Amino acid sequence: MSSNLEGVNIEISVVLGRSVIPMHQLLRMGRGAVIELDSRQDDSVLVLANDRPVAKGEIVLSGERIGVSITEILRTYQ
Repeated sequence: MSSNLEGVNIEISVVLGRSVIPMHQLLRMGRGAVIELDSRQDDSVLVLANDRPVAKGEIVLSGERIGVSITEILRTYQ
């Protein structure tokens, strides 16, 4: 039996941190440039579904792959 939800696409994003930099500095950046974020390595990340916060998680490294382990589901209904 097929579900009606199978054809629904949702964009998932993970926010590691934020930074504010001047546009001229952004335009000068090249390959290998590092942008400093306002978070530390052990801080939780925010998981967005279609740009809406849905969960918090932790970064998980598995070999050369990076993943997110969900630690909290956000109950925000608007």
